[in-house]
Amino acid sequence: MSSDKTRQNVIVLACCQGLLMIGTATMLAEAALVGHMLAENKALATLPLALQQVGVMAAMFPASFLMRRFGRRLGFTIGALFGTIGTLIALLGVLWSSFGLFCFGAMLNGCYNGFGQFYRFAAVDGSSEGFKSKAISYVLAGGVIAAIVGPEMAKATKDLWPTHVFAGSFAALIGVSIVALVLLQFIDIPRPSEAERRERGRPFLEIVFQPAFLVAVLGGVVGYAGMSFVMTATPLAMVGHDHHFDSAASVIQWHVFAMFAPSFFTGDVIKRFGAFKVMQTGAALTLLCVAINLLGTHLQNFWVALFLLGIGWNFLFIGATTLLTEAYRPAERALVQATNDFLIFGSVAIASISAGIVLDKLSWQAVNIGVLPLVLATLAATGWLGWRRRAGAAA
Repeated sequence: MSSDKTRQNVIVLACCQGLLMIGTATMLAEAALVGHMLAENKALATLPLALQQVGVMAAMFPASFLMRRFGRRLGFTIGALFGTIGTLIALLGVLWSSFGLFCFGAMLNGCYNGFGQFYRFAAVDGSSEGFKSKAISYVLAGGVIAAIVGPEMAKATKDLWPTHVFAGSFAALIGVSIVALVLLQFIDIPRPSEAERRERGRPFLEIVFQPAFLVAVLGGVVGYAGMSFVMTATPLAMVGHDHHFDSAASVIQWHVFAMFAPSFFTGDVIKRFGAFKVMQTGAALTLLCVAINLLGTHLQNFWVALFLLGIGWNFLFIGATTLLTEAYRPAERALVQATNDFLIFGSVAIASISAGIVLDKLSWQAVNIGVLPLVLATLAATGWLGWRRRAGAAA
């Protein structure tokens, strides 16, 4: 693939990533509050977010193998259709005060997110080895659009439907997914050849027991699920500590900005210092987030902690994704990418539903303490594999 086509694909995918994340940012700011408003059992307030992650998980293998067979453009188009339909159903759930319908719409919207997780992998299709970490970073940098637009759109549209709070936000998101549907038609990534589709890779267990695969998955799981566990509970915790919705939306806005803004340089940092050091820095920032949350529930605590959590996610997730590209051959790409993201978003689904239960039954402090063991395990695993590779190179 020519460098011009690679740049075109990265630009289109970055824009689509931004549009995808506008929906995600709006869901983060509002779904738990909508769930709290509609659900009889308030401990289930975060169930819509958990089911969204179930939708992500359910889409992983079908999306990956469909794109292996028919190409990226068709797969991403189907994903955007899931987003449009799912958001429409979520809107009807709000209008009809149906918690079940809202949850179903959130789950279908999650399928859109499931297809969209392959944007970052599609960016490296046909790119040079030295450009891979940058391509991943640039696509994820599209999320900065969501950081700026998403929560502001949530605040501006949540009362547009006077008799149904939050309905206006979901109506606006339908338009966002339609724009993505149009943009995706400009992707120019060749379909896999017949020979590539027939080629067989190594045995599955041989692939997954590679140290690089295991550490990459651990970093992705802890980065995403740990972030989701704390972040999902944050709007509820803020409202519970007498902060206004607009304050909660602003905290989420800066959190999403911190998730994606570093992507403009994360690829260069990985190229200079290596994926392991970047992942360790991300884990350390997550620990610092927990410490600040445990110090108090003032607005500045939530703001600073979630901002650091966003940067920590960025370093862990992009570092882990870059490391994962070392663990598969071209014929193994669809299986390994799908397995990686299935494990990550399965963990995120568990984290999302658990966050509401832990917050309701225990406390905000318990939510934060709950992520510590996994973050420490990531620090240990990345340190071990980095040491092993240095020792091997020295030998």
